[in-house]
Amino acid sequence: MNSRILAGWSRLRSVLPERAELAAMGRHPRRDLLAGLTVAIVALPLALGFGISSGMGAEAGLATAVVAGAVAAFFGGSALQVSGPTGAMTVVLVPIMHAHGASGVLAVGVLAGLLLLALALARAGRYMALVPAPVVEGFTVGIACVIGLQQIPAALGVSPGEGEKVVVVAWQAARDFLTAPDWQAPVIAAGVAVLMLAGVRWRPGVPFSLIAVAAATAAAELTGLDVARIGALPAGLPAPSLDFLDLDTLGSLVAPAVAVAALAGLESLLSAAVADGMSVQHRHDPDRELFGQGLANLAAPLFGGVPATGAIARTAVNVRSGASSRLAALAHAAILGVIVFSAAGLVARIPLAALAGVLLATAIRMVEAGSVAAMIRSTRGDALVLVLTAVATLALDLVLAVVLGLVVAGALALRAVARDVRLDAVPLKPDLPEDHTEEEHALLAEHIVAYRLDGPLFFAAAHRFLLQLSQVADVSVVILRMSRVTTVDASGALVLADAIERLQRRGITVYVSGIRDGHHQPLHALGVIARLDAAGQVLDTTPEAIAAARDHLHHTGVLSASR
Repeated sequence: MNSRILAGWSRLRSVLPERAELAAMGRHPRRDLLAGLTVAIVALPLALGFGISSGMGAEAGLATAVVAGAVAAFFGGSALQVSGPTGAMTVVLVPIMHAHGASGVLAVGVLAGLLLLALALARAGRYMALVPAPVVEGFTVGIACVIGLQQIPAALGVSPGEGEKVVVVAWQAARDFLTAPDWQAPVIAAGVAVLMLAGVRWRPGVPFSLIAVAAATAAAELTGLDVARIGALPAGLPAPSLDFLDLDTLGSLVAPAVAVAALAGLESLLSAAVADGMSVQHRHDPDRELFGQGLANLAAPLFGGVPATGAIARTAVNVRSGASSRLAALAHAAILGVIVFSAAGLVARIPLAALAGVLLATAIRMVEAGSVAAMIRSTRGDALVLVLTAVATLALDLVLAVVLGLVVAGALALRAVARDVRLDAVPLKPDLPEDHTEEEHALLAEHIVAYRLDGPLFFAAAHRFLLQLSQVADVSVVILRMSRVTTVDASGALVLADAIERLQRRGITVYVSGIRDGHHQPLHALGVIARLDAAGQVLDTTPEAIAAARDHLHHTGVLSASR
């Protein structure tokens, strides 16, 4: 019992912040605070926009950026990661909001936080790195399309229609706009998007998103434009509460919570990996990152916030701004809180069309056209996985799209590996003792054939192997050389047993040589070589197998008859 408690405590300590990392926040405080200010300026319009897009309102996006941003910054496994509401998470939350309402979204956040904590303690973070690049790229393209389509109603200044499918909602919005066109909102959205996209190319370090939103708000106020605004915001965070939890409905929220947790883990670890790639010395701890995101998603709903993840764009801005510790991300959350809740009145006057323009520009910038084109050109398999994942993201849902992409990528990888499995006939002469006569060499070669198995003997390649081996010409002995077999699974072992049995039914004696240590267990457990081993037909080396085969041929009189 004590050993279990100690093991549990040791695992918990492994995902908690280390003293050295906390001490690092005091090394370059000025640089980190400036980086935090820069990220806060970039994050403000995004937090407002994603909160509104999720259906929970601007205040939910702000609460998420402040609370989840601070908690994930302190407890996460990346010192450079910035967390908050993201476009990918918004895509998942919209159908949950439609089906279960605001309380359902908050409850899903809590459940997802608990799942992320469980994944962290189970040390599942390392497996997130196994997601293939075409799946990630297709996922990103699909998300960008969904985010862009989500903004069509606000950008056109019409009320969003009912429905969960963004393509349908966007089409309805376009149809409503064409029925009675009003160009005020489209002009604002287009102006903000163009200013952002052009400004990023001209001066990447300038926060053009905030400048564009401020300019659009000022223009709308000065000219008296009749466009929808964010509306009144609370002048501070609400008191933490669990009133939204309804134990009777939790069962129906488990599936959405799994989807949210999967997306939060995947996107956060991808973002942390991006931060590693942009930094020379920094490396994130994936399990600690899941732990930090779990705590962040437990905390945010208590204050009315939506589920959060690591945000790739804000993390990239943080690194480029010179952040060296988690103080920068903490400062970003604190500064956002001060800015928003001391200027709630000004924020309330921001046109929704301006935020739609910000998110449209963000969606466009999410897609790296060069990277997508290069991946499509690389192989047909990569192109198929990328396109399939992108289309599934748009037509189905994000988690299902990733699962589908992983399944197809895995199937293509298995097919490629299976093609590498070879069954080659090899000459006996190099393995025969030199004191044999040429005549005996010829006689042995006439009656004994040796085959070398190369590669993995597993379900994807096993039947091909059986087909080749069953076509062995009439000989007296077959030696299977297995020293180059890299792996054996149950399917491969059973097919091997079938092939051996078929050979034996044809009167061919089978010897096996060179089985690796790790392969004895599955072969013995499934009864593949038990009888061969008992009969002395399983040898360590090929020369030993040839010697045993030669003795067998002498005893049966085959060699004598040949002479």
